[in-house]
Amino acid sequence: MADLRFALVIGDKAYSSWSLRAWLALHHASGAAGFQEINIELAGAGSDEQRAHIRKFSPNGKVPALIDRAGGGGGGAGLVVWDSLAICEFVSDCFPAAGLWPDDPRDRAVARSAAAEMHSAFGALRSAMPMNVRRRGLAVSPDEHDLTAVAQDVDRVCELWNQCRAQRAAAADGPWLFGRFSIVDCMFAPVVMRFVTYAPENLDEHARRYVEMVAGSEAMRPWLEAAQAETHRILQYEDAAGGHK
Repeated sequence: MADLRFALVIGDKAYSSWSLRAWLALHHASGAAGFQEINIELAGAGSDEQRAHIRKFSPNGKVPALIDRAGGGGGGAGLVVWDSLAICEFVSDCFPAAGLWPDDPRDRAVARSAAAEMHSAFGALRSAMPMNVRRRGLAVSPDEHDLTAVAQDVDRVCELWNQCRAQRAAAADGPWLFGRFSIVDCMFAPVVMRFVTYAPENLDEHARRYVEMVAGSEAMRPWLEAAQAETHRILQYEDAAGGHK
């Protein structure tokens, strides 16, 4: 596998939401055989020891990180891209035929805005609904989280999804946010899995259909199967109170 151009450093597939975003883009663009996976268990997430270990691959000590062995850098070290959205953008540049952004410039502007908002917002949702793709039927604790703020985040997600579906060019076809699979779908996939786990009551009908489609899609299937096969467990990520945001 070391002879492949790309290697993607990711965390546990059950928990690592940011890893899922980058993985979906690269898997869609290059196929399963097109890159090497370097898997790092997230026990001790945020600790100095774990950060030091991940820094062997990534300069900020976090996952994901994409290693391009054919990229720049002195001494044959290659290029490292260490942010999920930046990885998705770089993959789009490396694989233009994958069509990871909409073709229409207006659609593309809205798609980038939605992806960037997902990248930087929804703090209440992230905190209250940590990702664990193996779990179902968890509830948000009203004693630990602001339920109004969480509901507002869920409402905004639904609003964004509806805007994306309404914005897409008439020529686009397909069930994804802009017709065909794109980076926006990658960015929102972990939110989809949170909604599968927590089933918030204020999802509108369009959002429910999108959640069902993404969670059952061929794009998600390999990740979910691998997550189910993982034997590593982090107890704080196995209940409603903790998780990887």
